[in-house]
Amino acid sequence: MTDTPTTGPFVGYAAEDGFATLTLDSPHNRNAISSRLVTELLDGLARAAADPAVRGVVLTHTGNTFCAGADLKEAVDADPAVAADQRTRWMVRLLRAVLELPKPVIAQVDGNVRAGGMGILAACDIAVAGRGSSFALTEARLGLAPFVISLTLLPRMRTRAADRYFLTGEKFDADTAERIGLITLAVDDPAAEVARLRAELRKGSPQGLAESKRLTTAAILAEFDRSAEELAARSGRFFGTPEVIEGATAFLQKRPPTWAQ
Repeated sequence: MTDTPTTGPFVGYAAEDGFATLTLDSPHNRNAISSRLVTELLDGLARAAADPAVRGVVLTHTGNTFCAGADLKEAVDADPAVAADQRTRWMVRLLRAVLELPKPVIAQVDGNVRAGGMGILAACDIAVAGRGSSFALTEARLGLAPFVISLTLLPRMRTRAADRYFLTGEKFDADTAERIGLITLAVDDPAAEVARLRAELRKGSPQGLAESKRLTTAAILAEFDRSAEELAARSGRFFGTPEVIEGATAFLQKRPPTWAQ
């Protein structure tokens, strides 16, 4: 991971044929969840929601990583407690924004998805991934847990699969991700499959799509209302602890943490 930031936007926006495409484009940190990326992504979702010509949203990425999770460099450079509280509240807001958007959101992935990126992926209504993609929940290896993103992941993933991958941090492929419910489809050509799905979605009326989405997201949003604040608080309390500092430092230094040596 290089420390050189991109000079352009972190999230590209383009609207064509009734769909807005939001492209995560922060290659210097593998599209990690930074304050700037979250702000631009929220702005893009709001822009799509307000445009009556936009029927749905495609969320995709440049490079070989959809999203690498939290920007640990940003976290290390800031006060740990303050940064953790801000970051978890950004994540709650971002996941809720995807779920509450009255238009379908399709994730188009052809690369790696890690940690917080998994929560964003699970918030999308439809998720399509190329068979060369890989997935992992690595929080436990950093002294953490998938606190806030569990709100979108647990309703999608099979229970035994969540047990395994939350705990082990193992990497798994797109066919496994489809089998355990994390993604909708594992395909050879995600762009072509998303184009086909866009054509199917255009057959639905805006009202029909919005109301159908309200039905499929109601239970997840109800759990947000019950648990998001408590999970965000738990997450915030862990940042700045010795294990998390060691885990993040080891990650940035590309070495095993002390407990894995």
